[in-house]
Amino acid sequence: MLESRPIISIKNLTKTYGKKSNAFTALKNVSLDIKAGESVAIIGKSGSGKSTLMHILALLDKPSSGSVEIDGVKSSKLSNHDLNKLRNHRFGFVFQQFFMNANDTVLNNVILPLKIGGVAIRERKKRAMEALRAVDLADKAKSKAINLSGGQKQRVCIARALVNNPKVIFADEPTGNLDSVTGEIIEKILFNLNQEKGITLIIVTHDADLARKCQRQIHTKDGQIISDTNKGLKS
Repeated sequence: MLESRPIISIKNLTKTYGKKSNAFTALKNVSLDIKAGESVAIIGKSGSGKSTLMHILALLDKPSSGSVEIDGVKSSKLSNHDLNKLRNHRFGFVFQQFFMNANDTVLNNVILPLKIGGVAIRERKKRAMEALRAVDLADKAKSKAINLSGGQKQRVCIARALVNNPKVIFADEPTGNLDSVTGEIIEKILFNLNQEKGITLIIVTHDADLARKCQRQIHTKDGQIISDTNKGLKS
C-alpha cells in the first residue's frame, strides 16, 4: 500500500534559463506529487519540459521559483552537502548514455556511489556484488566496461543505481540506445525492482509502449503538465 505523504512533491514550480530577451521558460507553474512505490512515466516531445522536470525532481537542477520537497523536507532548506548526500542515499540514476568509466572494471563502476558515500572498502565490494547479482552480471565483475554489450552496460548502470538501496530510481530514456529484445530485458529488471522491492520508478521516455507499462503517465507540453493518468497499483 502506498504511503499517504508524497515521497516527492513540487508546488508552483517554474524553471527559466537565460535572462531578458534570451530567457526561455522550460517549466511553467507545475505542481506534482509522487507517492512511494509508484511507477511513473513522464512523456512529451523534445522541448516539452520533461527532462527539466526529471532533473528538478531528482535534485540535479534547482527551480527558478516554487518548491521541491523530499519526504516532506524542502530542498531549499538543505545545504549543497546535504543535497548531494540525499541524492546519493535516496536516488539511483539510469540514463540513456551509460556514463561509465570504460577502462575500469564493472565492479569499480558499480562501487562508485559507495565510494562517494564513504562506505568502507569491504562493505563496498559486498554490496556491489549483490547489485550485480540482481542484474545477473556477477560473472562480469572483473571485466572492463568497454568490453560489454550495450545491454550489459545498461544492466551495470542499473546495478550502480541499486547499490545504495535507493527509494527512487530515475531512468531517462533507459532503452533508447538498445534493440527491442535487449530493451525488454532492461524494462523487466526495472519493473521488477518497482513491484518486488517497492522502489519508486520515474521514467522519462518517448516510447509510448514503455510508458503504458507504468501505473501513471504524465504528459508534458510547452513546459506544463497537460494530463496525468493514474491506473493505480498493478496486481
